Amino acid sequence: MVSAAIAREQGFTLLALSIDYNQRHQIELAAARRIAAALGAVRHVVLPLDLSAFGGSALTADIAVPKDGVGEGIPVTYVPARNTIFLSLALGWAEAAGARDLFIGVNALDYSGYPDCRPEFIAAFEGLAELATKAGVEGAPFRIHAPLQSMSKADIAREADRLGLDAGMSWSCYDPAPGGVHCGLCDSCRLRARGYAEAGLADPTVYAAQP
Repeated sequence: MVSAAIAREQGFTLLALSIDYNQRHQIELAAARRIAAALGAVRHVVLPLDLSAFGGSALTADIAVPKDGVGEGIPVTYVPARNTIFLSLALGWAEAAGARDLFIGVNALDYSGYPDCRPEFIAAFEGLAELATKAGVEGAPFRIHAPLQSMSKADIAREADRLGLDAGMSWSCYDPAPGGVHCGLCDSCRLRARGYAEAGLADPTVYAAQP
């Protein structure tokens, strides 16, 4: 949501892409639809791609989502090659649509240790996009924007506030609680709540358990 709002602020027309990969937290797709509409996206594609056929993650297989705090290393909520897959799909749509700028909301500061959120990955994918596409070969390369990459969660909360966004529309939780609320205990909930606390802003999120 914040990444898209930054793109809009910079004068870009928004084409929004969400992937329905049969993830545990399907509720995020409803949030994505609300956000795309609120930000005035010209088109919002929800593309089905069932990554549960591969498994290998607590988000796509019958593996419990950790609830005991943010730990070290790459957690079981890592979905194998997810951002590579997502950016590849976004790249295909961008080339077809004549777009050259892709925005992704990855964060490499306050995050859960995912390797596909790092600056090195974004830079490498941008190089790949130039090599792998007709547009890139013909001298119209793509630019991958990751405006949240070096922000803390508190910085992101402040940026949402500066942009006048209703952050209560957004979704972070890996394991939604009954009633469609954030669980409050998974890594993502803990990082979200901590970000709001550090930013000194009211957290609009409804949690089943207080992080």
